[in-house]
Amino acid sequence: MRAVGALPYEIIEEEHVWIPVSDGARLAARIWRPVCSDDEPVPAICEYIPYRKRDLTAQRDSIHHPYLAGHGYACVRVDLRGTGESEGVLVDEYLEREQADAEDVLAWIAEQPWCDGKTGMMGISWGAFAALQVAARKPPSLRGIVISSFTDDRYSDDFHYMGGCLLSDNLAEAGTMFAYGTLPPDPALVGERWREMWLERLDAAGPWVDEWLRHQHRDAYWRHASVCENYPDVRCPVLASSGWADGYSNAVMRLLAHLDVPRKGLIGPWSHKYPHLGEPGPAIGYLQEVVRWWDHWLKDADNGVMDGPMLLTWMQDSVPPSTSYEDRPGRWVGEEEWPSPNVEPEVFPLARHRLGRAGEQVGGQAMTISSPLSVGQFAGKWASYNAPPDLPYDQREEDGGSLVFDTAELTERCEILGAPVVRLEVAAEAPVAMVAARLSDVDPDGRATRVTYGLLNLTHRDGHDRPEPLEPGKRYSVELSLNGVAQAFPPGHRVRLSLSTSYWPLAWPPPEGTRLTVYGGDLTLPVRTGGDTVNAPFGEPEGAAPLRTTKLRPGEGRWNVTRDLVGYESTLEIVKDSGTERIDDIDLEYSRRACERYSSVAEDFASPRGETEWTMTFRRGDWEARTETRTALTCTPREFVVHAELDAYEGPYRIRSRNWRYSIPRELV
Repeated sequence: MRAVGALPYEIIEEEHVWIPVSDGARLAARIWRPVCSDDEPVPAICEYIPYRKRDLTAQRDSIHHPYLAGHGYACVRVDLRGTGESEGVLVDEYLEREQADAEDVLAWIAEQPWCDGKTGMMGISWGAFAALQVAARKPPSLRGIVISSFTDDRYSDDFHYMGGCLLSDNLAEAGTMFAYGTLPPDPALVGERWREMWLERLDAAGPWVDEWLRHQHRDAYWRHASVCENYPDVRCPVLASSGWADGYSNAVMRLLAHLDVPRKGLIGPWSHKYPHLGEPGPAIGYLQEVVRWWDHWLKDADNGVMDGPMLLTWMQDSVPPSTSYEDRPGRWVGEEEWPSPNVEPEVFPLARHRLGRAGEQVGGQAMTISSPLSVGQFAGKWASYNAPPDLPYDQREEDGGSLVFDTAELTERCEILGAPVVRLEVAAEAPVAMVAARLSDVDPDGRATRVTYGLLNLTHRDGHDRPEPLEPGKRYSVELSLNGVAQAFPPGHRVRLSLSTSYWPLAWPPPEGTRLTVYGGDLTLPVRTGGDTVNAPFGEPEGAAPLRTTKLRPGEGRWNVTRDLVGYESTLEIVKDSGTERIDDIDLEYSRRACERYSSVAEDFASPRGETEWTMTFRRGDWEARTETRTALTCTPREFVVHAELDAYEGPYRIRSRNWRYSIPRELV
């Protein structure tokens, strides 16, 4: 990324500003704005997240907020209630209180003398969720949103559940928020109240995975703040982006299809990162596009920002399997509308161990599969964060425990854009069963690179709000959509569909092993047969110069799969340690270390265990605060068991130690 020195507007930074909300609490904000806004008010852009403006996101924030401020905007970075220096406590995600606070924040911003009354919201991940959810509430000052890596469907397309299957990231992300929600404010900003505020957070804390496990079906808990429940609620323009390596690869296309406001979509090859910081590359000049968006919708500039394709996406070329890529080869393509008339369904019937040609009549032959629990160890993460390497590896070993269907070698290039769909006629031997479907690109040497995948808890075959147990031996017709993707398959390669009855540890296995019989079905590919190739539509990535930090201790990243052939335990261990950094301007040191461990024993479906541990430390001079959080999830055939621990230290002294244990009945999961 190129750091831009000279920007059109000289800016001023206000490091710590209190914003009052309607119940009397105060939220902490950091503001960058043009100096001239003292006399000439400007539009304002708000980013609203729980990840600590003072330290943990300070370097990232310093790249894009000063850049946007330098183009004539007041940028307001707000910590959610109970995080960073904001007052109160944070006890769950996307609650009504959180969204009401956001409306209060926007109203406060619009009334400031440096704001002209027009606001926008932007963000990635939680910040994008917040912007989209608040947009659906139609606050009067909000004129547009810019969102990256998000979902409009909290149950079906987030890290909690997929196709009614419990994702292991439900535990991992609960562990993240257990750690972040128990951190102290910085005494340098809040003064002596810091300890009182910290103790309030520690006493209100708990493992969020408990609440998430109590809602195993699509109920009112998940429908709240899911914009897909009523798309017409969103009335402002939307610029939406994501990446094919991200877990949030589907919502951009859904918004394009269902919103009726001015909208643009952008999907690159990236993991869970802003496009100007995109990995795998190529990263793009995203902030330049954001400035154009705001200039049009907040400043009424006639700059053609709505010209060109509705959807721009990176059509990925074939690559060998790898757990990380520096860049993904491919090209930008554009679609004038979505769904696109350039994408046509092509149906491949399932024959015995092969995908038949479109239109081919194949005889019904029963095929059976009962996958070992080890299928899924090379699946990577639900969402790639590109650190440590977390993409799926060569699928051949996974295919050994799966039903595999290959096309013949392709004679010409085949491009797909959208969500493949698998239809099956199946029967299971148990009342609860799942199917995992993987689409792979198989090269002439046999290496298999996973392109996309999907999951279905077969008890959810008629809807996620009304699961019903299977009648053992009874045939059912089921359908599952795979995650959306843009992928080219070259001549000489084969397209492979793989079906398995487990996908651990990406998804929690069923209560017991079962044999699945497949009597027939088909794979529908969204084949792109026309449309534009867009030549170099973006500039080089640029932003403001990041704030100065000093690395005091190097980080560590590990991703280890091990198998004990004496005790038959299989384990995936993930270490994400960012080391110790000092923010030089405020002389603050911070450290983050997270470990995840997922294990199972042989074919014991009661043995899966997930654990997540975090250690977070902040230090300045003789002040030091540290939290250690641990969460473990185990199961029996009838229940999930959560055990969590929290220890908080001020210097060498432990000031809080808490334990939780919950048993939650399994509800056809």
